[in-house]
Amino acid sequence: MQDNWHRRGILAGLAAMPVLPALARNGGIMSGPVQPTWPSLVEHYRTPDWFRDAKFGIWSHWGAQAVPEQGDWYGRFLYMQGHPMYRQHLEAYGHPADTGMMDVLNRWTAERWDPQALMQRFVKAGAKYFVSLACHHDNLDCYDSRHHAWNSMRVGPKRDIVGIWAKAARAAGLRFGVSNHASHAWHWYQPAYAYDAEGPRKGERYDAYRLSRADGAGKWWQGLDPQTLYTGRHMVAPDGIESMSAMDQWHAAHNGQWIETAPPGDAHYARQWLLRQIDLIAKYRPDFCYMDNHELPFGPIGLAAAADYYNRSIQWHGKVDVVLTAKQLKPYARGAMVQDVERGFSDHLWEEPWQTDTCIGDWFYNRARFTDKSYVSAEAVLQRLADVVSKNGNLLLSVPQRGDGTIDAEAENILDDLGAWMAVNEVAIFGSRPFHIYGEGPTQLAAGMQNEGAFKGFDTRDVRFTVKDGALYIFFLKPPRAKARIAALGKARWAGRIARATLLGHGEIAHSHGQACLELDMTTSPAIVPVVRIDGSGIGSGTKPI
Repeated sequence: MQDNWHRRGILAGLAAMPVLPALARNGGIMSGPVQPTWPSLVEHYRTPDWFRDAKFGIWSHWGAQAVPEQGDWYGRFLYMQGHPMYRQHLEAYGHPADTGMMDVLNRWTAERWDPQALMQRFVKAGAKYFVSLACHHDNLDCYDSRHHAWNSMRVGPKRDIVGIWAKAARAAGLRFGVSNHASHAWHWYQPAYAYDAEGPRKGERYDAYRLSRADGAGKWWQGLDPQTLYTGRHMVAPDGIESMSAMDQWHAAHNGQWIETAPPGDAHYARQWLLRQIDLIAKYRPDFCYMDNHELPFGPIGLAAAADYYNRSIQWHGKVDVVLTAKQLKPYARGAMVQDVERGFSDHLWEEPWQTDTCIGDWFYNRARFTDKSYVSAEAVLQRLADVVSKNGNLLLSVPQRGDGTIDAEAENILDDLGAWMAVNEVAIFGSRPFHIYGEGPTQLAAGMQNEGAFKGFDTRDVRFTVKDGALYIFFLKPPRAKARIAALGKARWAGRIARATLLGHGEIAHSHGQACLELDMTTSPAIVPVVRIDGSGIGSGTKPI
C-alpha cells in the first residue's frame, strides 16, 4: 500500500512535496491522527451512517457557464473554432480574441436566485443532502475565496454563493456539501491560448494569450490577472495550424485528456489548489465533498487535502463523520473514501457504500433541453434511485439552473413529481439497507461511467429490493399492471415467510407464495415505480437464500 502511494507521487506530486511541511507549520493543513497516505486514510475512514441513510441528494451544479444557456463546457468550447458554442459566442458576445470566458464570468449575476424557495422544493422532492458547486473547470471560485482572486465576491454575482447555499441547506435540515473541479482547469483552458485556424481572423490569438494584469487598468477587472484565471501557457497550440480539423486534433492529442497531475514545471498550481481546498473546507465545514477526479489529484497534494478534511472532521465531530468522493478507485484506495460513478450504472450489489451522480439535463443549463423537452423524466429518476439504493448506493441528482438562478417550468414539474412519489413511498428508500440480492429482471445494465446514453429502459419484470425495520420492499421499475411473479422470492430460493403484502398508497394486495415464485396482484398500481411492502418473518438484510 505504501509503495503504491510513493509510485503515485510522480511529476508535480513529488515536486510539490516540500510545500506540505511548510503549510502544516503555518497552520494551513490540519494536523491530527490521519496522515496523507492511503493506508492512514483507509485506517481512519468509515462511511457515516447519515450518508447511508440519506440515499438521495440534490446538486446545484451552477455557475457562470449557465449564462449562455448552451450546456456543458462552454468555457472550453467557445475557443474551438467550428464548435456550435464558438459560433454562438461570436453571435452573442463577439470574437474570443476580444471577449472571452472571463467576460462571461462577469455576466453571471444570479439576479433572480431564491435559495430558500429552491431548497424548500428540493426538500419536498426528497433530498436529504444538498451539494453546491464550489469551483468548476472555469476556475471561478463560487465563494469568498481567500487564495484565489477570481471568485464570486469580486466577479459576477458579487455574492458568496457557497455560503448562502450552506445557510439555506442547513436551515432546511439538510446535510451540506461542496464540489471541487478546479484541479483540471489548467489543461481544460488551454484552447483559450489558441487561435482561429481559418477565416478573417486567422492566426490571431485568443484573449488568454494576450492579456495580463496591466491590461485591466480602468476596466471591470482592474487588479485581476487573467493568467491566474486561465492558468498560464502549459500546452499552447503552435503557430501554423491551417485548418479547424487540424486544430481540433492538436487539442485532442495534447490537452484533451483527463489529467490528474499538475501542469509540467508548475508545482505552484497544485500548491494553490491545496490552499483553496483547505480554505473551502475550513470556511464552510461541509459534510460532503465531491472531487471531480480519478482518485485524488496531484499525488501527495491530494492526499494531504483528504487528510486535512478528515482531521478537521475529528476536530468538529470527534470522529470522521464526513464523506469525500472520487472516481475510479483502485483497490488500495477502497475504504479511504466513497467511490462515485458519474452518469453510469452498476451491475452488482456493492459491499461498500457508493454514489452515482447524474442530471436531468446537461450539467450547465441548456435551453434546448427545455424547448425540445429532452429532460430525464421523474419516472426515470425514480427508477435510477431504486436501482442504486438496492445496490448499496446513493443518488446525487443535478437540477440545472439558469444564469439568473431560476429553474425552468419543466424542472419544476419533475421535482413536483418526485415529491408526490416520495410522499407515498419514501419509507422504502430513506434509512433502508440492501437485501441479500438487489433484485431480478431481464434488463442487463452495463457497469461503468458515462454510459447512460446507451440505456434503452427497464422492463415490467425488473424489480429491486430494500429492507428496513424488518420489512422487505419491492420496487417495480415499470408497473406490471397484472399478476407479477418474482422468482427470487419463491420458497425454493428464499427462506422468508410472508404474512401480508401491501401496495404503498393503496392497501393490502393478494399474494401467493409458492416454491417457484412470489406472485403479487399488481393489476391496480400507480403509474410510476409502484412499491410493495412485504411483512413476515426472516426478512431482514441478513436473510440468506436457500
